[in-house]
Amino acid sequence: MSKASRQKQRIWLILGFVALSYFASSYSPEKTTSVPTAPHTFETLFQQQRSDVQLEVSGTVIKLLADDLQGSRHQKFIINASDNHTLLIAHNIDLAPRIDKLKQGDLVSVYGEYEWNKKGGVLHWTHHDPAGKHIGGWIKHQGKTYQ
Repeated sequence: MSKASRQKQRIWLILGFVALSYFASSYSPEKTTSVPTAPHTFETLFQQQRSDVQLEVSGTVIKLLADDLQGSRHQKFIINASDNHTLLIAHNIDLAPRIDKLKQGDLVSVYGEYEWNKKGGVLHWTHHDPAGKHIGGWIKHQGKTYQ
């Protein structure tokens, strides 16, 4: 192989790597299935009035509310998520099991999508997504995971 042929081969190889790098960096899959790499805190999201953000939070159940039976059914309860704020949990019981043994004073860990409001916010999407397009959430209570 001549020196000119080897040089052309190297140039094409370099151009191929550049093109591959470009397309790989712009690739965006339809499904969102991974957990964000930078975790957010409840306090920060509340102060910044942010919504549509995945959040993991733990807290003590301070109030059990009646199930919401309009449209998709939701088990609802309020947790003390920080010293100064409460958080409403809206758990879709059409897509995930209801937490029947939940009571005031219980500690729960919850992962779902945070929506800001003046009262502290709502955490929903605490279940799997049957369509596989949204990050799955969960609630952990007394050693059992509900999703």
